Amino acid sequence: MAVFDYVARSSQTDVRGTIAADTPQQARDVLRERGLVVRGMAAHVPSKRRWRWRLPSLGGSVRREEVTALYREIATLLGVGMPMLDVLDTAARTHTGRVRTAVVVLRDRVAGGSGLASAMEEQPAIFDEMALSLASVGEDAGTLEASLERLADFRDRAQQFRNRVATAMIYPAIVALVGIAATLFLMTFVVPGILAPLLEQNIPLPLPTRLVKGTSDFILSEGWTVTIVLGLLAVLAAFILRTAPARSRWRYRWHRLIMRTPILGDLAVKQAVIRLCVVMSMLLKSGIVFVRALQIAQRSSDNLVVREALRQCELAVVAGGDIAAALEKSNTFPPMVVQVFALGQQSGRLEEMLDRLVIAYETQASAAAARLGAVLEPAMIIVLALLILLVVLATVMPILEVGNAIQ
Repeated sequence: MAVFDYVARSSQTDVRGTIAADTPQQARDVLRERGLVVRGMAAHVPSKRRWRWRLPSLGGSVRREEVTALYREIATLLGVGMPMLDVLDTAARTHTGRVRTAVVVLRDRVAGGSGLASAMEEQPAIFDEMALSLASVGEDAGTLEASLERLADFRDRAQQFRNRVATAMIYPAIVALVGIAATLFLMTFVVPGILAPLLEQNIPLPLPTRLVKGTSDFILSEGWTVTIVLGLLAVLAAFILRTAPARSRWRYRWHRLIMRTPILGDLAVKQAVIRLCVVMSMLLKSGIVFVRALQIAQRSSDNLVVREALRQCELAVVAGGDIAAALEKSNTFPPMVVQVFALGQQSGRLEEMLDRLVIAYETQASAAAARLGAVLEPAMIIVLALLILLVVLATVMPILEVGNAIQ
């Protein structure tokens, strides 16, 4: 389905807007049915945005923050009593690019009699399964604005957690870049310049100096080739891990390796538990049955190890088993999580207990992120200092030997 910009006349007023249709003629027919006289129409061209320095998304999806803002806008406007079509018209004027096109398609489907959830289902690249389920339940219960507001809160919460982790990694990343740059400068400019006179005089070099000199020569001769090859391999690995099937053994092994890594693995487990608990609590509060909520939580998880564990739990619950036993058998979740699910299932207060668990684990996850940054900072400084010290000593040693020989 294409999207068209149009100019039409209604009574004595010119109207500009956007409409979704298969052909320009179909778009004109729809506008005439609305009582508009079409004066001009052209294919919609997304507005150009100011260039930003950010890595492109390999999946081609829109920015997460834009979709979250869309959910919150729809919830806010519905909450003040605005009709759905007016809400979508307002959202279409607010956003640009793919999000605006998606909203225009939503507006067209809703105007044709479809529900919001049914209209969202046609665009799975933008609206995920969690959004579809919450929108569907919200429409059935008459609490669509509350469901969308809850969804926006969840997405904001997840984004804030990612930002905290990223912030904790900024300083170690800067230290690493500065240290690598300093080491490369020494190896490519300082070492060759200092050792050149010694080599011209055929002065024998100590073993550490020969190793540094060999490394320097290799960087000067093959540095760009190695950099390009490593960069291509990194891009290829990222592409494979990103686009591999949901049950890819390579992605599963990678996620398992991350979860078993000291400190980083603890943070990854806590992040997965927080996401699981928030999703389950939100879905259960919205009236979604437990098994269905477990299925949605399983598909919304980015970690294949957690996803597989939840799949086994789903099979166990469907077969009449106990979820706590299934969680414990997976050997993926901490004992505290298993106990919360067990007690929550027995008492019928699972949502409340999951909310408490989220608060506890968010505190622990923030502390783990800070601890990871605190460990990486001195570790990287020490490693880089040792490298630079090795280069300096290897360069100075032959000079000192020559000085001693002259004396």
